[in-house]
Amino acid sequence: MNQIKKAKFWGSSRILIFSFLSIILAGTVLLMLPHAVHGDSLSFIDALFTSTSATCVTGLIVVDTGSRFTLFGQIIILLLIQLGGLGIMTFSTFFIFLIIGKFSLSDRDVIQETLTQSPIKNITGLLKTIFIFTISIEVIGGLLLTLCFLDQMPLKKASYYGIFHSISAFCNAGFSLLPNSFVDYQGTWSINLILMVLIVLGGIGFVVLNEFKRFLFKKEKQFRSSFSFHSKIALIITSILIVTGALIIYLFEHHNVLTNKPLQTKLLIALFQSVTSRTTGFNTVDISSLTNASLFFIIILMFIGASPGSCGGGIKTTTAGVVFAMLVAHFQNRDEVNIANRRIPNNIVSKAISVTFLSIVIIMLLTTLIVEVERAGISHQESRGLFLELLFEVVSAFGTVGLSTGLTSGLSAAGKFIIILAMFVGRLGPLTIALAIGKKEYPRFKYAQENLLVG
Repeated sequence: MNQIKKAKFWGSSRILIFSFLSIILAGTVLLMLPHAVHGDSLSFIDALFTSTSATCVTGLIVVDTGSRFTLFGQIIILLLIQLGGLGIMTFSTFFIFLIIGKFSLSDRDVIQETLTQSPIKNITGLLKTIFIFTISIEVIGGLLLTLCFLDQMPLKKASYYGIFHSISAFCNAGFSLLPNSFVDYQGTWSINLILMVLIVLGGIGFVVLNEFKRFLFKKEKQFRSSFSFHSKIALIITSILIVTGALIIYLFEHHNVLTNKPLQTKLLIALFQSVTSRTTGFNTVDISSLTNASLFFIIILMFIGASPGSCGGGIKTTTAGVVFAMLVAHFQNRDEVNIANRRIPNNIVSKAISVTFLSIVIIMLLTTLIVEVERAGISHQESRGLFLELLFEVVSAFGTVGLSTGLTSGLSAAGKFIIILAMFVGRLGPLTIALAIGKKEYPRFKYAQENLLVG
């Protein structure tokens, strides 16, 4: 009986939460060691912030990664990024399988919660594909970036920078050893294209990567039969967001940060910023110099985020697609929600609405708290100019993106803790948190039905 109670208590949602908390706290302790930083040791709140940002693959920083941390500290951050990007429980269950040779039912639940949130037929094959793809992509990306960095630095440093930024890009973390991210390389097509490919691959979802692997090794390559409905929708929505984002950023910044730059560089900056704004947080322009219109649109991209089962955060591309399709169905006075000539089940529509609504509520609550905390004696009239920047910071943390207008390092301890909370909830997902703290059993009766005027 006690074992049954323990199994019920340690559901997949709670296992995920406690595993992330454990790694974050372990990372915090390691980053507070004198050997982890140059000069004085990090304070607890700064170490906790950095550890959370790395584990939740966000990329927001309170101290410069390249200059403040030693090689030991940077490697700790890199390990946290790798663990957080692929999912801590994915790592542990994979190595348990290698030792024991089988998965328990709870292991399957955890992996499904982390990667697909749907039944997995060949869980062993999927995990093997994840690890092989991850290592292969990161190594290839690291080698290509090393070749690009060789023009400016010696081989040893170029190799380290190549591997670090390859892992950071694929895991959608956005941590950079460069003092101003990739602003100095805004016109370098090779580095930009390599990073964009790594970011997209890391943010598209491991289920899509698994199907892409099968597609590559098929003799007869047919897109329709090789990819599932989920993968097709994730790829289509991702493509739409990238193209739309690039066009809008180019339009809003044409006479601002893109002024006096060659046309090719303008297009490259707009495309790179569109790709990185949904998941990663690298930047090739000063984010604080962008127009308010661009900042607000980037907030929307950060809120949507990556695809399910990926390294990125946000409400996810497919969630946004389902919500949009639901709105279209209501406008057309249809009861069923359809996407690409397929009907979406009611439980999926309900889950999409729940995720979106919970995310909006959490962002509203955390933004309200941080605005009040950071006002710190400033009049309400003077603090109104900070609202968009603080909202940007909260959504960036919640979407585990890592873009910032420059406020992060100047936040108070309370403000940093609010951002830490946003990163943690955003990485695990609001529904995972709700399921972990909510009731598991519900009464088996229904209340009487009544009509209500809405709209």
